[in-house]
Amino acid sequence: MSRWLLALAGPLLVALAPATPAARPSAVSDPTVLSVEAAVQTALSQNPALAGMRSRAQALAQVPSQAGSLPDPRISFNALSLPTDTFATGQEPMTQLQVGVSQALPFPGKRGLRAEAARFQAQAADQDVDETRLRLIRAVRASWWRMFYLDRALDTVAANQDLLRQLVKVAATKYRVGRGLQQDVLLAQLELSRLLDQALKLKAQRRTEAARLDALLNRPTDLPVRLPRQVPLALPRLPSAATLLAMADRDRPLLRAQARLIGAAESRVALAEKGYLPDFSVGAAYGFRSGRNSDGSQRPDFASFMFSMSLPLYAGSKQSREVDQRTSELITAQDTLQDRRQQIHAEVISALADYQQARDAFTLFRTGILPQARQTVDAMLAGYQVNKVDFLNLVRAQTTLYDYETRYWKSLAEARQSLARLTAAVGKEQLP
Repeated sequence: MSRWLLALAGPLLVALAPATPAARPSAVSDPTVLSVEAAVQTALSQNPALAGMRSRAQALAQVPSQAGSLPDPRISFNALSLPTDTFATGQEPMTQLQVGVSQALPFPGKRGLRAEAARFQAQAADQDVDETRLRLIRAVRASWWRMFYLDRALDTVAANQDLLRQLVKVAATKYRVGRGLQQDVLLAQLELSRLLDQALKLKAQRRTEAARLDALLNRPTDLPVRLPRQVPLALPRLPSAATLLAMADRDRPLLRAQARLIGAAESRVALAEKGYLPDFSVGAAYGFRSGRNSDGSQRPDFASFMFSMSLPLYAGSKQSREVDQRTSELITAQDTLQDRRQQIHAEVISALADYQQARDAFTLFRTGILPQARQTVDAMLAGYQVNKVDFLNLVRAQTTLYDYETRYWKSLAEARQSLARLTAAVGKEQLP
């Protein structure tokens, strides 16, 4: 090997030495570095959508007591049988100033059913809070891992840019001494420009993803986001599909919320059926009279007692229609529960398949493809140094290694994103 080639091959070999992917988790001591769990905790405490769902649940929790209470009693003040010629209260014996109180009494059982329906509705709102919480965690983790992938892709692009610059120097030197071709220099420069274009696209994607993550964390969307460079690489083995589906049926808040809505709908059907039964009203009044009777005695005051009840005379167009309406609403709620269960099952199976595919791909890249690609590049470099391999094949080998390194990190990020989807789909915050 000539001296000039040795002088250039040294730094080139260093540049070609592949950066071993991070294999150990590192403690995040820098407070400006945002770990995935720190991002999740910040979102859970700061996200306005989740806070709004909590406030909604608190509001609905106040409804059952109101729905189960009696209507407010009514007090009345009346002037009865006033003579219109003088408006004197002592002129006529039937004239009286009356004060009364009345109370509406729904048929027994109606108030309890109204309170029960409201209670189911409030419980559904509580489950909606849990569902929103799971979806928020899923969104934060997915966004965080997309950013992690983009960071690693940018690192890979930067490392390959350094390598291509070294190749340009080598090709240019060989061309100057008459042992290389000008097309080798141009080819290396073209590949370098392609990497610069790739870096621009990745940086734009990262800015978009950072703004999305900042929004989930309720922070200014132009706030820089720094992620750790090293993360745990181990991907867990998961329970069987049947176990995960059973877990989703039992723990997914979306299903539990719908079950509560069915309970509310059943209560409303029972309440509508009680609409055929009358409601009551009772009251009492005291009438003050003035003046004297014809025999000179003082006119006595009057006491009045009232009882009334509603008559469902228009049941065919009112109560029966309401029963039909509430029954249809109950059937709708039951069908919605079945539809959501099917959608969740599909979500679980899809996320599980994606996770297993990404996990297998990650393992294949780590244990097979990447080591082989690096060995190939090393062999091509050695051959190029003794003019046994042309420059085009060397660049192609390095480009292939770059693609594999990028896909290695992408498979890890996709596995983590699929795991986040699967965790939320089965109603958990952490799996396994």
